[in-house]
Amino acid sequence: MDIEAVSGAATVALTSTILFVLVAKFWNALSRTVGSGPSFADSIMQEAAQRFRDELDRLSTSQSIYLGSALVFAMLFTAAYVLQARQLFVGYPDWQLYLQLGFLVLAAGFALYKLSRTILARRQMKFLRDANIAIGHQLHQISSGMTQVFHDVETTAGVVDHVVIGQTGVYAVNVVAKRSRSGDSVRLNGNALQFSNSKAGHSIVEIAASAKRLEKEFHKLLGHDVRVRSVIALPGWEVIEQAHEHHLLVNERNIAMLKGWRDNTDHLMNEDVEVLKREMTARCLRSAGTVAS
Repeated sequence: MDIEAVSGAATVALTSTILFVLVAKFWNALSRTVGSGPSFADSIMQEAAQRFRDELDRLSTSQSIYLGSALVFAMLFTAAYVLQARQLFVGYPDWQLYLQLGFLVLAAGFALYKLSRTILARRQMKFLRDANIAIGHQLHQISSGMTQVFHDVETTAGVVDHVVIGQTGVYAVNVVAKRSRSGDSVRLNGNALQFSNSKAGHSIVEIAASAKRLEKEFHKLLGHDVRVRSVIALPGWEVIEQAHEHHLLVNERNIAMLKGWRDNTDHLMNEDVEVLKREMTARCLRSAGTVAS
């Protein structure tokens, strides 16, 4: 192996690739800062899985930058090797050249690590997005009359994936997205979801807290108690126990069950429904900020 030729070509390629990444990252950040909002932000509502859509876009851009950088490095390394970039290190002792090459290998390894992490994160984010979209679309199909569905509703205790508001009551629908195979099932055991393919439980404490916080916010808004029923949606899973004292477990196929999970105390006056809808509309606009505590 011609250590001088390899070190020279790799140095040229790596230096140029780092410059390419910096320029691409800067341009991406500038594009997001300048004119990143929608054109009609005051009239556009959050769509189902909006926060996952936005994060997926960010990860997709990062993945494109890393893949483009790998192509740039390969092309420049080949060109520099052919064009005798070895002249850069003629006369250097071998130990310095091997040290330089070792650094280049570490840098390439770090770049591959970042690329693999980005690819895996993008894959998981795509799954979260699709799961939330599936539930959101099913909710829109079962809503009718004065019932309206809102997405990505922020509270001071966390984000509620979907909120259904109608005369028959208010439902906070949170999606737990976990990959499953045919026949896999789930049940609720206390404050944790138990999946048939895993011994570890999935805590629902944050889900319960966000629903309770929504109740408090609605109580403050209307001046009287409003019950917010907590629905946990698990796309792709078979639910063993459908109902629970405080939570209803559903999947994307039987989510219509939430329409029958109510009693007379859940009923809302038309005026209350309109007030809640106006509040949720203002909160879920793309131009809306975070919820104040």
